[in-house]
Amino acid sequence: MPRTVTTYVCQNCGAQSRQFFGRCSSCGSWNSLVEQSSGPPPDGRRRRQSAPAAEPTPRRSEAMAAVGERAVQRLGTGFDELDRVLGGGLVPGSLVLVGGDPGIGKSTLLLQTAADLAQRQSVLYVSAEESAQQVKLRWQRLAAAGGGGDGPQLLAETDLEQVLQELEALRPDVAVIDSIQALHDADLSSAPGSVAQVRECAASLQRLAKKLDIALLLVGHVTKEGMLAGPKVLEHLVDAVLTFEGDRFASHRLLRAVKNRFGATHELGVFEMRDRGLLEVSNPSELFLGSPEGSVGMATIVACEGTRPLVVELQALVSTTSYASPRRMATGIGTNRLHQILAVLEKHLGLPLSRFDCYLAVAGGLEVEEPAADLGVAAAVVASFRDLALPAGTVLVGELGLGGQLRPVGQLELRLQEAARLGFRRAVVPKGSGVSCPELVIQEASGIAEALVAALGVNPADD
Repeated sequence: MPRTVTTYVCQNCGAQSRQFFGRCSSCGSWNSLVEQSSGPPPDGRRRRQSAPAAEPTPRRSEAMAAVGERAVQRLGTGFDELDRVLGGGLVPGSLVLVGGDPGIGKSTLLLQTAADLAQRQSVLYVSAEESAQQVKLRWQRLAAAGGGGDGPQLLAETDLEQVLQELEALRPDVAVIDSIQALHDADLSSAPGSVAQVRECAASLQRLAKKLDIALLLVGHVTKEGMLAGPKVLEHLVDAVLTFEGDRFASHRLLRAVKNRFGATHELGVFEMRDRGLLEVSNPSELFLGSPEGSVGMATIVACEGTRPLVVELQALVSTTSYASPRRMATGIGTNRLHQILAVLEKHLGLPLSRFDCYLAVAGGLEVEEPAADLGVAAAVVASFRDLALPAGTVLVGELGLGGQLRPVGQLELRLQEAARLGFRRAVVPKGSGVSCPELVIQEASGIAEALVAALGVNPADD
């Protein structure tokens, strides 16, 4: 049997070394050597290399139209929110990577999912970080909240070879690996969680999952910057990447899809953490809305996460600065976006915002990245600056250009329908949007000054 040889390959220039060094001797890059196991080529490959060249003929490829179709039956997870983010449920033979901060609820979500799936399909839960007794205690707490049956098969193991043997013996419909960073391949000398270990373990699990049509759910750690730990090849390898977000000191959690080969990306699922596990939130807009009465420096927008509209409350505070340069702080919206909106307001409305501190926050801890929130941000800042309150029951949707003009946004009709469902009576939108909603009084504006007059009832440029 050929002996496995361990080499270290530079990820920057491809140079190989039999010994690990902190710096590549060829290109000089630091911490770029990654362990790889290799061996001599098989006899068949050696024979093919030594055989005389022949005219190559296609053996296994076929025309795209001739490829047979296969009906895919998705597996319901028991969570409508999770199914929405996945695009309709788990696809057999797919790999789904779930990442998030420590203590955010990744293991709780997947254990609840495994317990629900175990009532209809065969499920294997592999715990590489906790003992079997620890997992059972959590399962009993979740089962008391509504779960039933004997639960999924449980394996507490960190050795990759043992996990692969168990998967091949049981051939479950769904398997959960908690977590991929805790698995260890004995053929590699590096520690669990290293780049080489994560890459090789994930690749071995992927080959077996595709071969046996196992829907595989992997838990991934994150770095201190909030990014998924391990090599980027891990994210390229899997079929879907989900992130579990939220303030660990708050009750709600947000599940996003940042990659999905079987559905739309940037979908959003909302959960609430209770003492007996995670519960779905059927009306997430209620989480991000405050008092129905208007307050100074407060505006309401309708953001879209994938196909889901969310009515969100923005809060702004503008105060006289006591520093040489004013402070700008934003929570839930990019700071650069806030700087741009403040510059537009100062240029086109003549507001001396450069002499004031400005603080902006999105209620509920939601991250709003789309430009449709620009008009709401501008209205909240101006309302705080002028010490005004927007009329209750008003929503603002629109993108703000550098010239002070308002641009239409996508899915506007869907946004207005959600606002009307929650009892809002008036909407300020960009001119030329061409939408109608019988439950709302729609006011169109072509520029920021016109929109703020419609929203506030006064001209913000007047002293």
